Amino acid sequence: MPLVVMCGYPCSGKTRRAEELKEHFEQNTGRKVHVVGEKSLDAEKNIVYSDSQQEKNVRAALKAEVERKVNKDDIVILDSLNYIKGKLPYELFCLIKHAQTPHCLVYCLTSDDVSTLWNTERDSSEQYTQDIFDALVLRFEAPDSRNRWDSPLFTILKDDNLPYEAISDALFKRKAPPPNQSTQSQPLSSTNFLYELDKITQEVLMVIFNAQKTSVPGDLLTVPGATEKISFFLHIINMAELRKLRRQFISYAKTHPTENTGQISNMFVQYLNKSLH
Repeated sequence: MPLVVMCGYPCSGKTRRAEELKEHFEQNTGRKVHVVGEKSLDAEKNIVYSDSQQEKNVRAALKAEVERKVNKDDIVILDSLNYIKGKLPYELFCLIKHAQTPHCLVYCLTSDDVSTLWNTERDSSEQYTQDIFDALVLRFEAPDSRNRWDSPLFTILKDDNLPYEAISDALFKRKAPPPNQSTQSQPLSSTNFLYELDKITQEVLMVIFNAQKTSVPGDLLTVPGATEKISFFLHIINMAELRKLRRQFISYAKTHPTENTGQISNMFVQYLNKSLH
């Protein structure tokens, strides 16, 4: 059943709102509600967010836990720092498309000052250190309802009541996003797919690499065979980084192959745009 993704600054009220939603759903739907977050993994946040590898491991564990709990009967609420510069929101969108279940975002919007105050008012064992808190605020990327993976979006201020009816309608009265070639599992039917996957992704890398000689940040690069364009990145990307992303994409595509190989370019461009920004 549906997935609710909480987002906002650290100490912006996400956990309180998640508990309010959990209580509402349990009382009014009769469904089981799972809240997934760092606490459910026994992760110590100041340690996790001071080490990039531990942070990656926790994010992977959270995604895996959501994937395990999403089913046709229960409601899952992901209560975590879901918009701290990464591709997790897009990956969650792919997950719910594959599971064919609706989702929505609840954005707890607060100012730096309010979140800082709420952090200092916590028990010392629950507080973020100031360095970690400041770094997470700087890295936060606000959701944008124009993105498919950020919609429907409910923005909640600190004194607002949750719009329970609107959230329920988004989860229970809206159709799940249809699975597409990039999320629908299919058996590998021929070696042609693997050949095209290897060839097309290599061609995309060469377009990016060659464009770096003449392009400036903000340029849109045209990729042969793709309708979507690559947004030229704000930092120089070396071939080692591009090859690593290519390998990751190929591993994913092998388990989610498409019979329409003409979609590979677009899928890879979408993956790169999300991964490198």
